[in-house]
Amino acid sequence: MKSKSMEEHKKHVPIDVKCGVITLSDSKYKDSKEGINSDISGEDIINVLKEKGHEIKEYTIIPDDKDMLLDTVKKMNEEKIDAIFTTGGTGLESRDITIETLKPLYDKEINGFGEIFRLKSYEELGSGALLSRASAGIHNKTIIFSMPGSPNAVKTAMDIISDEIGHLVKHSRK
Repeated sequence: MKSKSMEEHKKHVPIDVKCGVITLSDSKYKDSKEGINSDISGEDIINVLKEKGHEIKEYTIIPDDKDMLLDTVKKMNEEKIDAIFTTGGTGLESRDITIETLKPLYDKEINGFGEIFRLKSYEELGSGALLSRASAGIHNKTIIFSMPGSPNAVKTAMDIISDEIGHLVKHSRK
């Protein structure tokens, strides 16, 4: 069921969102340093964003490293990127540091993203959805979405957020 007021509200959202994509993966980082492009999830995010008419200002692959992640987010924030999409590092293993690193930065958390992501994942995968800690929040007027690293998880996440990016950016700027 669509809301008439929400549809009217969406008519006034930014169409061209400046985006940054960060892949966190020790193995993908190693591959990239050897000239091998194995980052399917990062490329899937980029493709969805471009299809929606958004601009990719920055794309990088980094290892699962807290300091590198913080430095990368800081750099993207300084470049006035509207939305940052991270993939990887959201699991339960000791090297999965994305959520612990980014959540303290949030000025506001977007709880609905993680909740809806886990619901959709549960519908597709069953109780294995408990392993996901997908998250989103706003830091210095920049939206940050943190997604798991699997291509299927990225597809699920992008299906949830791709039509709302401009709407979210509009509100994060206020």
